[in-house]
Amino acid sequence: MSPLFDEISRVVTETEAELIDFRRDLHRHPELGRAEVRTTRLVAERLQAAGIAVRTLQGTGLVADLGAPEPTIRIGLRADLDALPIREQTELEFASCTDGVSHACGHDVHTTALLGAALALKAVEGRLRDHGVGARLVFQPAEELMPGGAEDVVAQDGIVGVDRIFALHCDPSLDVGHVGLRVGPITAAADQIEVSLTGRGGHTSRPHLTQDLTYALAKVVTDVPAALSRRLDPRAAASLVWGAIHTGGAHNVIPATGKATGTLRMLDVETWDGVEKLLDEVVHAVVAPYAVAADVTITKGVPPVVNDASCIDAFTAAVVGAGATVAATPQSLGGEDFAWYLTHVPGAMARLGTRRPDGPTYDLHRGDLVIDEGAIAVGAATLAGCVLSSAAHHLLSRPVAGQGATPQ
Repeated sequence: MSPLFDEISRVVTETEAELIDFRRDLHRHPELGRAEVRTTRLVAERLQAAGIAVRTLQGTGLVADLGAPEPTIRIGLRADLDALPIREQTELEFASCTDGVSHACGHDVHTTALLGAALALKAVEGRLRDHGVGARLVFQPAEELMPGGAEDVVAQDGIVGVDRIFALHCDPSLDVGHVGLRVGPITAAADQIEVSLTGRGGHTSRPHLTQDLTYALAKVVTDVPAALSRRLDPRAAASLVWGAIHTGGAHNVIPATGKATGTLRMLDVETWDGVEKLLDEVVHAVVAPYAVAADVTITKGVPPVVNDASCIDAFTAAVVGAGATVAATPQSLGGEDFAWYLTHVPGAMARLGTRRPDGPTYDLHRGDLVIDEGAIAVGAATLAGCVLSSAAHHLLSRPVAGQGATPQ
């Protein structure tokens, strides 16, 4: 196995400068979910230039295969392509050129790391073919949307024939060179919540003649999360957080409509499955004294990502093979649509350290996010290594065609 890991590391080292340039290009030109046209084209062109066949998905995104055409084992590697509707505030020389859109979650790093892994695996493709090992590269659109692009990939047979699947996610709380691993759940269930209120508006001097919608919406924002904390099992760690509140337009007018949107997250799947009815009940109870009408919409998002133990073993070997350090990592309340793949095949997601040692700690989904680009090579070597470590039995136990010796 070690010569294969050495070859992977060699190719990643040789292509690192190119990969950094590629990532900076993506970073400069971010695209929102299901609009990643340029990003998809650039990835496809680079893969095809390396001799890797590509199948573009309907809309945006692509999948590509290398290794054995009819493998005994096929390992999936996934990256997400989309950016966020957040204005960049980094002042980097390659900062976003698209106003109000940026790679504030590091998906440009994910995409580039998978591209690097593809180039490295191409260098050992002959060995993979000889031993019946295949790799499926999934460049997925729209991870940030609900419903997300993972469901698009699954619907278009993007993981048919895949036996295991792996992914990385940037973690700016971990130093570069470290990869966070965890058996079991590593993310949370997450839904999008929208509460719309309607009522009789009017003059602020006569609130008694109106249905004071702004006041009622404020009660929804403050009281509904509090009520849920007393109605749900605290072990579910449910968290309802509002991201946008819209109502009114003048200081002396009580509006007739208003809306609050946010996310509801929790660690427990059983609680997640049954929360919709409870949320509707709580919202209507909160607004009842104000005689406004309420409509509650829950867009089901994602279940937790639950990492398979044997896949974490493979990840561990890949991290070590990449010369990186394994770090323990906790379950978070973040949502990830990679979870949908794991309802079809076993797999695992790891956290890729992106913090410059002794540097500041940033956070995801912020316009000031800065990533140590040394993480790209670590990510590329780790993802490629997941193919080798997952297929170790095949690579080690089956002789190359025409040879009697077991490859070392």
